[in-house]
Amino acid sequence: MPIAAAVNEVAWVCPTCGTGMALNDEGELIPCEFHFSANLPPTGKGKPFWVAEGRVRISRQSYNLIGKSDQEAISFWNQPRWFFIPAYECGLDDMLTIGTRWLTTPPPLVEGSKTDFVPITQSASDVRAFAEFLIVAVEAARKDKVKGIQFVLELQPPLLWILP
Repeated sequence: MPIAAAVNEVAWVCPTCGTGMALNDEGELIPCEFHFSANLPPTGKGKPFWVAEGRVRISRQSYNLIGKSDQEAISFWNQPRWFFIPAYECGLDDMLTIGTRWLTTPPPLVEGSKTDFVPITQSASDVRAFAEFLIVAVEAARKDKVKGIQFVLELQPPLLWILP
C-alpha cells in the first residue's frame, strides 16, 4: 500500500506497520527512527524537530574593548547544547525564535505515545546548516558590537522528535 505524502514531504510513519521512513539526499527510502514526546496533547498534531547535541568552540572579536560578551559567549558554548531544528515548514523568523529559545532552555525529551504530526519537509542533511545559522544568530544578538566570530561545531547525528 503506498504512503500518502504531501508535496516536499521527506519522512513518514507507515500507517499500517508503524515503521518510520525517510528520503535521503539521493532520493532513496531509508529507515528513520521517530521519537514522540510524552508532553504531546491528546488532540491536535505534534511538530517534528531534528534534535542534535552539539559542542561549539568559539572565538569572537568585538569592537568594544570593555564588556563581557566575549567571556559570556565562551561560557555559554562551553557546555554541550541541544539544537532543535524545525523539520516542518516554518518561516525563518519562527525557526530562529524556536531554535534560540530551546538552545538556552531545551524542552524535556521524554518518550510518549505515537500521535499525528504535521508533514516533515526538512531533511536531516539540513541540520548542520541551520545549527550554524543559529550560532551566528545567538552571537549577533549579544549587546556588543561584534567584529567577527569563528567557531567549530561538533554535531551528533540528529534524531527526529515529535514535540508539542
